[in-house]
Formats: sequence, C-alpha cells, structure tokens
Amino acid sequence: MKHLLDLLAAIALLVWGTHLVRAGVLRVFGSNLRQFLAASMGNRFTAALSGLGVTALVQSSTATALITASFVGRGLIALPAALAVMLGADIGTALMAVLFSFDLSWLSPLFIFLGVILFISRQGTQVGDFGRVLIGLGLLLLALRLIGSATGVLTQNPAVQLMLSSLTSDRMLEILLGAALAVGAYSSLAVVLLASTLALQVVGLDVALGIVLGANLGSGLLAVITTAKAGISTRQVPLGNLLFKVLGVCIAVWLIPLWVGFMEPLVQDPATLTVLFHLSFNLMVGAVFIGLTQPVARMVNRLLPLKDAKTALDRPNHLDPSALATPSLAISCAAREAMHQADIVETMLRGVVTVIRNNDAKLSKDLRKLDDVVDNLYSSIKYYLTKISRQQLSEAESRRWTDIISFTINMEQIGDTVERVLLDIEDKKIRKGRNFSDAGMAEITELHGQLIDNMRLGMSVFLNGNVRDAQKLVEEKVRFRDMEREYASTHLDRLSGMTANSIDTSALHLDLISDLKRINSHICSIAYPILDSAGVLAPSRLREPPPKASRF
Repeated sequence: MKHLLDLLAAIALLVWGTHLVRAGVLRVFGSNLRQFLAASMGNRFTAALSGLGVTALVQSSTATALITASFVGRGLIALPAALAVMLGADIGTALMAVLFSFDLSWLSPLFIFLGVILFISRQGTQVGDFGRVLIGLGLLLLALRLIGSATGVLTQNPAVQLMLSSLTSDRMLEILLGAALAVGAYSSLAVVLLASTLALQVVGLDVALGIVLGANLGSGLLAVITTAKAGISTRQVPLGNLLFKVLGVCIAVWLIPLWVGFMEPLVQDPATLTVLFHLSFNLMVGAVFIGLTQPVARMVNRLLPLKDAKTALDRPNHLDPSALATPSLAISCAAREAMHQADIVETMLRGVVTVIRNNDAKLSKDLRKLDDVVDNLYSSIKYYLTKISRQQLSEAESRRWTDIISFTINMEQIGDTVERVLLDIEDKKIRKGRNFSDAGMAEITELHGQLIDNMRLGMSVFLNGNVRDAQKLVEEKVRFRDMEREYASTHLDRLSGMTANSIDTSALHLDLISDLKRINSHICSIAYPILDSAGVLAPSRLREPPPKASRF
C-alpha cells in the first residue's frame, strides 16, 4: 500500500509540475504568445508552425486551443487557419513528450533550487514567474523519476506480477482509460509520460500505445468540454480538432502492428517507443489533414452552424468562459466588455442634451432603460473578473485587472447619475412645460460638449494607458470645475435680473450643472490608476500649512 501511495503521489506531482510550467509561461509570455499566433496566420503551414512553437513553450495543446478559439470567436482569424494551428499544437506537445522521455533527472534539483531562489527573491515580476517555470520543470522531472522507482518496486511484488500476467490488451478500454486520464489530469502530456514509464515496467508496450491514443483523444475532448458554454464560433475550433483526433485514432488503431513491427528492431526501449508513437501519431495526423482544413471546417460548420443572417449582427458577448483558463486572455475579454459598457454610457450622455432641448419624454425613458443594461454589464464583468486566477497574472496584468474594476465602477455610477438627471428633467421641466433661457441653454450645451470630449478621452486612456493623456484628463477636471463655478455665478446674475425662464428653472439648472461636474469627476477618475502606476500621482492636493509665527 505504501508503494502504491508513492506512485499516486508521484503521478499527482507530475500533473502539478505541468500545471506550474503552463501557468508560469502564460504569465511571462501570455500577451506575446497571442500576438505571435495572430501574426502567423498567413497560410496553413505558418499557422501550423506557430501552433507547434507556442505549444512547445506552454506544454499544453489545450491552452493553445483556447487562445485560438477566442481569436475565431472574435472574428480575427478564419476557422481553417485555426484548425491548422491545432495540428501544429499537437505536434508541439508530442515533441515535448520526446524531450522529457530522456533521463534529465539530474536537472531536477538544479531547476528547483534556481526556481525557488528566483521566485522568492523576485516575486511578482517576470523573473519570479520564470522561477515558477523552473520549479514546474524540476518537479516534472522529479515526478518521472519517482514514478519509475515506485513502479519498479510494485512490479517485483508476486501478487502484482500475477495480476499483470493475466491482463490482455483491450484496445477500446485502453483508449477510454487514456482519454479519461487526460481529461482528469487536464494534460495529455502528463498522461503520455506516465504511459511511457508504465510501458517500461508495468503494462507493456501494446497497452501503453492504446493509452497514448486515448490521451490524444482526451486532449481534444478536454478543449470541447472547456468551451462548452462559449459562443458557437469559439466552439468550432475544439470540435474541428476533436474530429482530427477521432479520424486519426481510427486510422492509427489499424496501423499499430505495422508501426511496432517497423520500430521495434530499431528501438528496444518500450518507454522511448511509447513517446515516439505519440510523435508519429501527431505527425501522421498533421500530414494527412493539413491539406483538408477547408473540408473539415465545412463539416464543423454543418455540425455547429452559425446563427442565421437575421441574428448574425447580434453583439458578441466578450466574457468568454473558455478564456478563463488563460488569465491573460480573460483580462483582454473583460476589457473589451468594459469598452462596450462605456459605449452605452456615452449613448446615455449624448442623449441628455437632446432631451433638454426638445423636451423629449420618450427619448428620456429609452435612455433611462439603458441604465439597466449598464448595471447588468457591471455585474457580469465584476463576476467574470473574480473568476480569473490572480495568482497566474503578471504584475502588469494585475494592474490591468484593477483598472478594469475601477473603470466599470465609474461607468456604473455615471449611468446612475444620468438616470437621476433624466428623472429630474422629466419632473421639473418636461411635465411643467418649462424651458431654460437662451443663455442658460448655451451654458449647459457647452458643459455637455466638454463632458462628451472628456468621456472620449477617458475611454482612450483606459484603452491605451497613455500617461500623457491621463495627465490631460486630470487637467480637464480642474478646467471643468472652473467652468461649473463660472456658469453657476452667471446664472445667479440672471436671477438678479428677474429673468422669468431663469427663475422657473433655477433649481434644475444649478442641479444639472452640479451633476455634470459629478459625472466629469467619475470620468477623470479613470486616469488615477494609470498615473499611480506611472508614479506621477501626487499623494495629496492639500498644500503645506504656513509655518506658525514665533512668539519671540
């Protein structure tokens, strides 16, 4: 029992090591990997090579599938190119399995030692995240050695030897077992490495090859399960990749005897044969289907058809659940949804002056309904962000996470303020048939125009994070405050002149310019996180008090 527990612990350590490597690489290179993939879609061959390179680095074809699927979901790349990326991704993970099949256990203590030093001394930086990658690699190599030791002891037990001698190969059962292990471990690489170790000491080569086929199938199934709640266009990539694997397994099952008969005279080690079979399988699938990405894409479109033309222009929901497995990608999704929230808030703001000028009660009602949309978007974005693993975010991505939260809060509060302003206009102006004086209307229009300009500048600051634009936005807050004070003063001057329109709408006028100032303050708050991150934000606006005069 002790040796069995040792084996299970070593398998768990293998899975955890691959997880650490994947998380660390995504934190260090996440945004660069997305840019590299997006820039390599010129043709199916460069797309496949980019998928190979990214997956060899991330050590997870599932992570590559999720990134690529999100590109298709946003209309950035076509489905055939995405399927070519996945063919290359599967070859990339197979190459890593071959690399790890060599005896690299001597590197394990070195990687763990260096990784812990970097992670502790430079925590929260890219150097620290690279230390996490080294720790993962060290644990992965250590786990492979422990698995070999534990299985060696177990196979010497007479009861285990008797049980193994009674086993016969059942190809379908082996494939199902490999698929279940890959889904459960969230890593086909870990399952293939485990199968190669077991082939050497426990189950034999024939059973191990069946488990390898199942691990490949499970890898494709895992991506399908992960994207099950995403949009149809996003789900098409994992489905196409699964079709490649299913067809490949159907072909490979009949070719196993031929492959073994050809390779066994050349390579005697069962563990090496297992990982070479994994590589051969993915090379075969890539060679056969690289020219068939278009037909497979058409098949996927028939199995998962996009919405009809009537709803084809519906707004996409950028909060893709499948992107949560890749936190850096999920941050981008949340930012895009936050920009949509800001677009709706701008629509509300732009309509306010039209309601005032035309006493348009219907437009006011329609604009107030948009506040419910803004509130729902705020709740959705906030909930989505809470599901992102903060531990897997780089320092810059953590700041971006905070910026998005702050931005959506400001947008939600602006929406609430606009709704209240519209209700006041309906109650105090439209229903009573009152109008502002020409001078008062001109002041409100000018303040409103400045507010819209600041709103656009604020959206640009949030999107680009430009420090100079953020400084300009804060400067606009001071200018807007001065305008509000000036127009409040001139309004009071008109009251002293006993202007009828000014007297009737005085309370509404003063409340309105005060509310516009409040909205502008929320807009300018967008700049503070950017300025704080850049170290150019003063700690306080208060001046130092003058020194007290001496008594003597």
